[in-house]
Amino acid sequence: MKTMKCDLCDHEAEGENFEEWMNALKPHYAEAHADVMKQNSDTSDEEMKAEMQKWMAENKARFEAL
Repeated sequence: MKTMKCDLCDHEAEGENFEEWMNALKPHYAEAHADVMKQNSDTSDEEMKAEMQKWMAENKARFEAL
């Protein structure tokens, strides 16, 4: 089990793998960082997909480095 902080604050989530960690982080992200989620509502679907892929890659690399 790995524990890693949110990329935007000190909240910690745990998971056996990246997918579990990401699922554990989702409720926190939706509640504490709703403003970040709303910021992206003006972007196109392609831009949003690219941003999400970038976020996933960066955070997966952080998780794997633990």
